[in-house]
Amino acid sequence: MKKIQIDFAPLEGITGYHLRQVHHSHFGDIDRYYIPFIQPKQHGHFSHREAQDIQPQHNEGLVAIPQLLTNQAYDFLVTTEKLAALGYRHVNLNLGCPARTVVSKGRGAGQLADLGKLEAFLTEIFRYTPLPVSIKTRIGVEQIQEYESLLALYCQFPLAELIVHPRLQREYYEGRPHREVMEETLKQAPFPVCYNGDIVNLDEFYQLQSALPALQRVMIGRGLLRRPALAREILGGPAATMAELKAYHDDLYQRYRGAFGAERVVLFKMKEFWTYQIQAFEEPKRMAKKLKKVQRLPVYEQIVEEVWEQGTLVTAD
Repeated sequence: MKKIQIDFAPLEGITGYHLRQVHHSHFGDIDRYYIPFIQPKQHGHFSHREAQDIQPQHNEGLVAIPQLLTNQAYDFLVTTEKLAALGYRHVNLNLGCPARTVVSKGRGAGQLADLGKLEAFLTEIFRYTPLPVSIKTRIGVEQIQEYESLLALYCQFPLAELIVHPRLQREYYEGRPHREVMEETLKQAPFPVCYNGDIVNLDEFYQLQSALPALQRVMIGRGLLRRPALAREILGGPAATMAELKAYHDDLYQRYRGAFGAERVVLFKMKEFWTYQIQAFEEPKRMAKKLKKVQRLPVYEQIVEEVWEQGTLVTAD
């Protein structure tokens, strides 16, 4: 099978540097890990979470790409300069986040509503950026027909890469992605093109590959949270074993305990983790219900031991 580039999508609050490092250590096979979005502010100030996430030592040994969420060119450029000084060689612009709290401020997928403003914004950042810039985008706000003009606009700029999640903003994560737009994107784009959206198992990847044989890059988020070895599977390797999943979980759990300490915070982080990981098991609802109710770490540990001892992994896609 031809080599395909596989990137780990950024998921706010979930794919922080602890998870990135643990995943890379236990499974790997990821070409690039995207850092959940930074919201640039004047003078390039970073929040505590952002500052920790971008520290070079927290991304040692893997390729990490920061993602920026802003509609202000000045803030984008100042922040990009600071990232360049830290050693980063590529930044990603988020034009895909569909959340109402983001869109209402004209950020993320909200920027797709006014192509005139978007063109002015892109013109300024590409004129002055010290680093290559890729874009992660939706295909429009309300109608699929919007994508024709949007793609034509992107093709005017020297993008490092275009990552397309082929849903509209109003669709959030519901329904099937409009994968039919990707064939024309691959034909027209003068820059590399990456596909993102609903690659949650090996079968979905094979369907995508069959429909788009020219595609050489994919970005996966939820699929890698549910099946941490999915990249390995795509490359022809085996699915994760129960022992591998346990070691992966235990490493992440101990890192969270060391980093956050507070029982409430650790439980919150691990419940987020299981929101996805539980889908790798048969009868996930029963186990998820137990995990949702737990309020103490010793009880959490007992329930998780039951999962490893009694759970059965899903084998068919």
